[in-house]
Parts: sequence; C-alpha cells; structure tokens
Amino acid sequence: MKHLLVRARTCIALAAAAVVSATAVAQPAPTVTRPNNLETLKQFRVATTDLNIPVVAQEGRNANAIKENLKRIKLPPGFKIELFAVVPDARMMAIAPSTNMLFVSTRKTTVWAVTDRNSDGVADEVKSFAPSLRFTNPNGVCWTRDGFLIVVEHNRVLNFPAAEFFYEGPDVAVIEVVPQGKLIPPEEESFNHGARVCDVGPDGMLYVSLGQPFNVQPREKIAMYDQVGIGGIVRLNPFDGSKREVFARGIRNSVGQDFHPRTGHLWWTDNQVDGLGDDVPPGELNRSTKPGEHFGFPWFNGSFRVAGSPAAPDLKDVPPPANLIAPQAEFPAHQAQLGMTFYTGRMFPEKYRNGVFVAAHGSWNRTKPSGALINFVPLKGDGNADKPEVFAEGWLDENGLYRGRPVDVAVMKDGSLLITDDFAGAIYRVTYSAP
Repeated sequence: MKHLLVRARTCIALAAAAVVSATAVAQPAPTVTRPNNLETLKQFRVATTDLNIPVVAQEGRNANAIKENLKRIKLPPGFKIELFAVVPDARMMAIAPSTNMLFVSTRKTTVWAVTDRNSDGVADEVKSFAPSLRFTNPNGVCWTRDGFLIVVEHNRVLNFPAAEFFYEGPDVAVIEVVPQGKLIPPEEESFNHGARVCDVGPDGMLYVSLGQPFNVQPREKIAMYDQVGIGGIVRLNPFDGSKREVFARGIRNSVGQDFHPRTGHLWWTDNQVDGLGDDVPPGELNRSTKPGEHFGFPWFNGSFRVAGSPAAPDLKDVPPPANLIAPQAEFPAHQAQLGMTFYTGRMFPEKYRNGVFVAAHGSWNRTKPSGALINFVPLKGDGNADKPEVFAEGWLDENGLYRGRPVDVAVMKDGSLLITDDFAGAIYRVTYSAP
C-alpha cells in the first residue's frame, strides 16, 4: 500500500507542475451547487466533514420485481442468472483487483462502489464513490495493472490511487490525468456518443475510445477527427496523460473493449449508422493488432457501404483510405453492441474459455425492436472470430417491451459473469453447474 501512495503523490506532484493555475480546471455544471473539490483532493486534503454516504436499498419491491423479470431469461443448460445488485443507471464495470467489489459507471454524475462483503455472490452495499467530486458522464472505468482506478468522463480523465481500499469515505485521493476540455476539443462536445470506455493494455498504456458525435460525420470533419482521434481509439500514459497517440481510426462509436488474454490484441465493439432501415448496417466486433490501422468508417459499417448512402450522400465521391480492416464478426442491425469481455474464468465449460461475451443494448430506431441480449463469439484455432451465437435473451418480451437493456459484461474471480442493465438499474450474476 505504501508504494501505491508514494507513486500517487509523485504523479500528483508531476501533474500539478503542469497546471498553470491552482484554480479548478473543470467548469461547474449550471444545476450543480456542490463546490469543485478536485484541487483539494489532488493534495490529499479533506474536502468535506460529512463522512456518511447513503446506500442504495438492495431489498424491497424494486428488487423483487427485477428478480421476477429474470425468470424470463433463457440461458444454455446448466447456467443460472440471479440479481447481484440494485445499481441505478449501471453501465460499465471495473472488477477490483484485490477485494470482492467493483466500481460501476453511469452516464450521469455517479460512479458506484459495489461490495459483496460476505462473499456470498450477492452485493451487500452499493454507494456512490468519491461523492465530494463532480463527475460528468463518467462512463469509462478501468484499472491500471498495479491497482489505480481510472475514470474517463466525457472530456476528462481521472486516476484514483488504491480506490478499492479508500472508497469508504467521500474524499478520495485523485490524479488529474487529462484536465477538463483536453480529451477532445470542447467545441466537439455533444450529448451524442459522449460515453467513453477504457482499458489498460499489456504495455501499461490507457486506451480510450472517442465516439464521433454525428450519425455520420461530414466530410469537412474527417481529417481533423483523424488527427485528434475522434471516431477512433487513443492511448496515453494513465498517470500524466503523456505520450498520447491515435491508436485506431475509422470507428463510429465503440462502447466496449478488452485485450485478448494471450495475444494482447485489443478487441472492441462498434455501433452502426442509424436511419437506413431495419436490416442495415450490421454491428461490429473488431480486432486491432497494431497502431495505425483504419477500420473503414465513415465509408463502411461492416460490409455495408455508408458513403453515398442516404445517411452520407456528401461522401459518395470521397475515396476511402487504403488497407481497411474488416470486422472480425458482424451482428444484426441496430442491436447496439456495447460492452464486451474475454472469458478468462474456469467456472464455465471449456467452449467458453477465451471466447468473447458481448452485450447488445437493444435497438431504438427499428420498426420491430431487436437485441437486449448477450452474445457469445467463439474464436477459431487461428485466433479469428467464429459465428456469434445468442447466450442469454429475454429482456425484450413478446410484446416488444424492454424489461432490461444489457450494457456491459465482466468476469468475476470465481468465474461467474456479471451483466449490467442501465434500464432496470441492476447487475446480474450468471453461474454454471453441470446439469
């Protein structure tokens, strides 16, 4: 623990030296009256004297209704799904390295600390993390290899030393990796496609997806977006933001990524263009094998040519870059594939080992709703993706009503699979025992 705090203090000192003003960088949201405590927490100082953090009720009518809806979920033989926690607006997950807890993001103003204190497979406590800070769309959560929690907001990156041990109080030490307004140009901020995801690679660098804010970006934006990394994935030092570079381009809006446990390649999902009918374009699962690859957007979404379509008529005569990388797998249109993870546990049968679980959030602009399910994508012997198959479904009922919308998937240390649902405000736990 001592070495974590020493490193944290060093990183904070370096970050502070780069800041020309001691005033807060982030601009307060108009409707928020809480003080901006970032500068105080960067110095390991107390920002508030109220040490009590309200907890989310885990029992009662709401929890019972969610459990009842889970009876609709269909899984392969031997699998069981149960309610793990009630977590409002639950999005992406970061499983803690050393304790039986996790941090869960939202697209609002809260990051949740979710703890299973007695290790019985059900969360005992859900409360907000670092509530003395103001978060803005803190959708991206991930860990460095030595236990620092990264939170990526719409336009800022924060780093929390030893968060899984220091989350009990409202004040938590923080490193400002990327100040507010420096992840993307502020003039490119939009409510559309502003939810970031992140992961730390085998190289120790932080990988952050930056969705482009249009349905299809206009031609005059393409060059600038390629340079900044909007509509791509950037990587940078997770402690001071240095060594930033654009790792991948040609992406519409990736909201899920994970590194292959053996090859170290980065795999990620990508969402499709809207407004082109029920059946096109397909969703994507992609693999990055080296820096600088281009994955086709805005010219292509999967095998469908977007440029010149009704969604992008101004791109009809714009030539695409050379050597475009095709998706590893395609999914039915408009199911909105979001979070993904490689299955690294040992609880599930052998067929699932090192394969990919993908959460499909569900369609919003389709005449007949589709999605709200979990796919499994096995990998072939050569390392490429095989055909996706449905692993769990039933959140979309027979009347076309969403009873839940899966967002992310994550593997617990015991090999069980967690699934977040931002519509029901819950996390589910999938376990397996031989039938």
